[in-house]
Amino acid sequence: MVSISIVMYRVACLWVSSPPTSITVAQFGDLAYISAESDSRSHYSPIGSITDRWTNWLRSDTTSGDTRMTQPKSDLPTVVSRDEWREARTELLEKEKELTQKRDELNAERRQLPMVEIDEDYVFEGPDGEVSLLDLFEGRRQLIVYHFMFDPEWDAGCKVCSLLADNIGHLSHLHALDTSLVMVSRAPYDKLEQYRSRMGWSIPWYSSYGTDFNYDFHVTLDASRGSVEHNYRDFTELASNGATEAHGTSVFLRDGDDIYHTYSSYERGNGLLVGTFNYLDLTPLGRHEHRAAEQDTDGNWLRRHDEYDE
Repeated sequence: MVSISIVMYRVACLWVSSPPTSITVAQFGDLAYISAESDSRSHYSPIGSITDRWTNWLRSDTTSGDTRMTQPKSDLPTVVSRDEWREARTELLEKEKELTQKRDELNAERRQLPMVEIDEDYVFEGPDGEVSLLDLFEGRRQLIVYHFMFDPEWDAGCKVCSLLADNIGHLSHLHALDTSLVMVSRAPYDKLEQYRSRMGWSIPWYSSYGTDFNYDFHVTLDASRGSVEHNYRDFTELASNGATEAHGTSVFLRDGDDIYHTYSSYERGNGLLVGTFNYLDLTPLGRHEHRAAEQDTDGNWLRRHDEYDE
């Protein structure tokens, strides 16, 4: 089994060799991460100009083995006086306040979305055996599910999903507001527990292996299972290549024993949950999208947190 990982900058992909047995698609901000599993080495080919689309991406010096990125001096911010800096900062502050107000309005509108009653008896496997969707609430009114990409054939979880999981804070703060958070993946529970132990997470994690849960919430695309939609768009062609994993976040509300689906977000919608990126957005170098990727490499800086060379 060969694993191939490619990072692209908003690039559409076309399978040009033997079809994969499974594909993973994740996107946070402008980071599109695709991981494919196949029985023979295969490749993705970007559609369109590789140079144009990769110009604003990451640079990785793979020839020297040094993955640290350098900043061209010409890209540094302009040096000004303290008074000039303050004037520019206050101008930006007004834009930040406007964005905050818009986000508050959007959050209020999201809370007013209609909801759909769940009538499927989903069963998951956890540390204590089989549990229901109702059990995942742990008696609380609200449930947030992060759909963590972990194909049953993999031995490790998606790197991008792992980054998001690293950014999940102490759950007691959510619990204090009557809200539970869990992760759900399609891999068997034993694999999830082994990987969770490796990563040092305490987040509740359940397996949906053998159920329709991933398909119904559009995070496993497979035409043979009638699941061809992701992020509210049709992906029939991609789903025809075999099981394709994607990530997302779904929210549920409980009223007694009745459960309602209120919200689901995919792709860039999950970027808000990654504190690492939010911190980087405060810095001059940002998320390093300005660096061009080498055309003959994957240009992927992201690692699981125990895989970086410090």
